[in-house]
Amino acid sequence: MLVNHKKDAAHNISIAVITVSDTRTKDTDKSGKKIMELLKEANHQVSLYKIIPDEREQIRMTVEKAIYSNRIDAVIVNGGTGISYRDVTIESIEPLFDKHLPGFGELFRYLSYQYDIGTASILSRATCGVANHRLIFSIPGSTGAVTLAMERLILPEIGHMVKEIKKDLG
Repeated sequence: MLVNHKKDAAHNISIAVITVSDTRTKDTDKSGKKIMELLKEANHQVSLYKIIPDEREQIRMTVEKAIYSNRIDAVIVNGGTGISYRDVTIESIEPLFDKHLPGFGELFRYLSYQYDIGTASILSRATCGVANHRLIFSIPGSTGAVTLAMERLILPEIGHMVKEIKKDLG
């Protein structure tokens, strides 16, 4: 017997979108715009949008501020997940995690391999975790990766995930 775990999923989730890039501006941030467009189409609310440089302290502080905001349920960070020296998003946010959700990164890399970039998917360090009862997704900054993560993983599950995080909080 299949149980419908999503039937009582949260709706109209309040989300922070953070782009990590040394070069993007609000005019050139195609990936951040794509995330916000897909969230709005799914009837979720973007409560914060920021572009910040690839600097550990700034990434950590920005994400930390978002997860301690009463008006934010989830954070989607795009950019800084690769293997170059300047890619420090993962090192900046994973210490904040109370719970790590390894399945997200595993599935993202699998789907990325299958539908987007093939074997180059091994370079991705996409991850997800829970911190202060908030979801944090960290995905690559390319528009293809953002679209894949949003359409195949984040949007189908975010309501269920938020519900699960909040169900014991009272």
